[in-house]
Amino acid sequence: QVQLVESGGGLVQAGGSLRLSCAATGRTSSINTMGWYRQAPGKQRELVATITSGDSTNYADSVKGRFTISRDGAKNTWYLQMNSLKLEDTGVYYCNSRTAPYYARWEYWGQGTQVTVSS
Repeated sequence: QVQLVESGGGLVQAGGSLRLSCAATGRTSSINTMGWYRQAPGKQRELVATITSGDSTNYADSVKGRFTISRDGAKNTWYLQMNSLKLEDTGVYYCNSRTAPYYARWEYWGQGTQVTVSS
């Protein structure tokens, strides 16, 4: 089992920055891909960014050039640096971990942290 705890959400004005953190505990050696997803009110959860244990990254088109995902393997923690925030970035942000190969029963989610961008 893996437990994920997010932190760093909050209220920020448009154009501002926030940094989210996700700390993993438990069987962290099984994690291959770490990610961030978000869910806006009335919308489906969507991918924001992922990073693998080999530091390969992937971003949603809507955040490219503004958000950066990174990780600290020694701390079993990954981060999402969010710059130039827009109103449409508002939502609950969830961190996610997966194994490789992928098994649904070994996919884990954090509890979510609210990010609110105001005008």
